[in-house]
Formats: sequence, structure tokens, C-alpha cells
Amino acid sequence: MNPYEFGPVAAVLDAAYAVVMSISSLLEPVAGTAAAALAVVLVTLVVRAALIPVGVSQVKAANARKRIAPQLAELQKKFGKDREKLQRKTLELYQREKVSPTAGCLPMLLQIPVVSTIYGLFIVMTINGHPNALLSERLLGMPLGSSFATLATTGSLDLGTVLMALVAVVVIAVTAQLSRRLLADPLPGTPGGPPAAPTAPGTPDLTGVMRTLSFVPFMTAIVALFVPLAATIYLVVTTVWTFSERWILRRALPPAEAAGPGTAAVPV
Repeated sequence: MNPYEFGPVAAVLDAAYAVVMSISSLLEPVAGTAAAALAVVLVTLVVRAALIPVGVSQVKAANARKRIAPQLAELQKKFGKDREKLQRKTLELYQREKVSPTAGCLPMLLQIPVVSTIYGLFIVMTINGHPNALLSERLLGMPLGSSFATLATTGSLDLGTVLMALVAVVVIAVTAQLSRRLLADPLPGTPGGPPAAPTAPGTPDLTGVMRTLSFVPFMTAIVALFVPLAATIYLVVTTVWTFSERWILRRALPPAEAAGPGTAAVPV
């Protein structure tokens, strides 16, 4: 079953569709045939702006983990041969410093329904029983409902379309690389990163998952070639926004000094 056909989801998607089409109509006298594409950009910016608190929470969580990293390293050094005691002392450290090992994960999960709804708006052909007219709009002659891959297989690519595809892939890939090199924290247990904390009973080890997720932006560059142009525009805008937001927040919310034993905990 298509999740976007589920009653409540379809209703929310239909409401979002009405907003985008209304914005497109308002922009048409100024933007002409690019009005729908510009509406996609504006809606993406509004959604990402609303999710800024999620980004703040994730940066604070990263700062909290960085703050206690020296103490985790000391525990590893002192109790590394006694896994049970190391685990207990590590959990005590997290509790004393008021830091959650999974801090930042919940806000990330909460934004999934929002992002999925907006993304669905740009890929489904039928919304709540009626055609998605947004996908029939065009940008530089290319329908927002067509993908670069589809046009390539049908021999419908022209110079303008090829240039758009190249720009989209390059922007996403370059932004992803900048994010990894300039902003990403080294993963726990990797060179330059904090020591990997022992997993508490019943708590899954997310290190491998997080390592895999770090490559998602690069895969997004490939995905951009196979989804409708409207979704590609969304991916480009949201990727650039993510990098810019993280760059700003890293400077606005610098990590606190590492707390030593007995130091008063800083609430996070």
C-alpha cells in the first residue's frame, strides 16, 4: 500500500499541495513559468526554518558528547579490562553530567514525518484522488514531474536539462563533502573521535548506523537523478540549508569546556 494514500496522510499532503499551488499562483505574474519551481524552493525554506529547533538540539547533543569525551577516555583507560564496571561507570557519568547517550536522536526522528510529507508532495502523481498538477509545471522546459534519468532513457535530454542535472549533482555532492570535512564530528571509536561508550543492556549500538548515515548526502546526489525535478529542487535546497544551518549553529553554540570529576554539570 502506498503510504501517501492513507487517509490522514493524504489529507495532510492535500493541504500542503494547496499551499504550494497557491504560492505558485501568487508568484506567476513575476516568475512566469518558473513560478511552481520557485514555490517549491520557498516551501522548502519555510519547512527548514520551522525545523531550526531540531538543528539546535542536535548541535547541543554533539557538544554534550564532546564535553564528556575526555572523561569517557579516562574511564576506558582505567576500567577497559572490566567491561561490566566500565559500563556502570559510563552510565553514572552520563547521569552525573545530565547527558543522554542518545541525545539528538529523538528530534531527528520527529522531523521524519514532516520531511516525508513534503518530499511526497514532489513525487506522487495523485494526491487524495486528484492529479498532482504541480508535477506538470515546468522549469526551463523540463516538467517538474520528470526525472533526469527518465529523460535520458527516452532520448529527451537537451543541453539545458543536462546542465541542470550537473548543477544539482555537483551542488549536493560538494555540500555533502564540505559538511563531512568541516562540520562532522569524528564518530566514537574512530581516529580523532571520542571513545566508544559501552552499550547499556537493552540499548542498541548505533555507531554503525550513524557511520552509514554519514554517507547519505552522497547517495542523495545520485537519488537526485532518479526522482522528479520538483523533488530534486527540494533535495538541493535542503542540502544547502543543512550545511549552512550547521555551520552557523556550530559558531553560535560552541562546545563548553570539558567537565572534570566533581565539576558541576551543565544542563543540556
